[in-house]
Amino acid sequence: MCDLTTSWLGLTLKNPLVLAASPLSKDPDAVAIAVESGASAVIMHSLFEEQLVHDQMSAHHFFDTRTDLDAESSSVLPAASLFSVDVEPYLAEIERLRKRVDVPIIASLNGTTPGGWVRYAEQLESAGVAAIELNLYDIATSANESGAQVEQRQLEVVHSVTQKVKIPVNVKLSPFYSSLLAFVRGLAAAGAKGVTVFNRYYQPDISLDTLDVERKIVLSTSADLTLRLHTLALLSPTTQLSLSCSGGVHSGLDAAKAVLGGAHTIQLASVLLAHGPKHVKTILDDLRKWLSDKGYNSSAEARGVLNYLSAPDPHAWERLNYAQLLQSWNPSARLRSNT
Repeated sequence: MCDLTTSWLGLTLKNPLVLAASPLSKDPDAVAIAVESGASAVIMHSLFEEQLVHDQMSAHHFFDTRTDLDAESSSVLPAASLFSVDVEPYLAEIERLRKRVDVPIIASLNGTTPGGWVRYAEQLESAGVAAIELNLYDIATSANESGAQVEQRQLEVVHSVTQKVKIPVNVKLSPFYSSLLAFVRGLAAAGAKGVTVFNRYYQPDISLDTLDVERKIVLSTSADLTLRLHTLALLSPTTQLSLSCSGGVHSGLDAAKAVLGGAHTIQLASVLLAHGPKHVKTILDDLRKWLSDKGYNSSAEARGVLNYLSAPDPHAWERLNYAQLLQSWNPSARLRSNT
């Protein structure tokens, strides 16, 4: 039987399939089912610094308003200290999951200020997580800030966190970097132990009926995987960092493609939201079967065999292939087939 053991962030996992940060990881029962079905690690749903700040400000506003309206209300209202609007509820979730499942728990941190990143990372480490995934969800909204400035700020954040915690730090990236390979090299110099490609940005839509912005979650499909495969194929020969694929893996064959591209782990979210946490087993069984059928004794043996340096035709990953693909398109033949 094909050995699916993989090493990721210095952790030895029984297979590459990891439960990704998502609404699913908020449900302890769903997490337990995913682990029973084969998930080798769990990434917590993201801890958003701005949400904590918003909750804290709302609580203070509530108590301040009631006290200003009636001075005697301070003797009736409960003490503000009784309400936890900081990181404590998230830490309690970690503790419950650590008792519930026997796989590594990774915290997901989405900060906004240099001090916030470090303070929360230290608290997460003290809670016993095996690693921290920094979600660099940074939307540049100022025309006065260059891409280089944004990237430098992010590198400084990663460096400040890795200097303060001893556990591995993984960085979840967006695809929107002018030179992703160079940025990943900078992350390695800043102390990161791995990167995840890619974060799926929250993309609000416009409602033509209400003339408002619609907020909704759109699940990934297998079509999203190709961008990840291209990046993995370019990254895996150029970095020693652990590589994780997030987005677009909806089957065991998709998972096999990610491994061939160079992924050490595959993070599952949308497919489990659509089919339930038990679907981990289906993907795992199909991945193992495909690897065995192709003669691989382990997933490590298959990892990266189609990356930029190892593929039979490395030029297929290059820009020239795009021009050749466009030239191969024959609109006249397609028009004839539709008549």
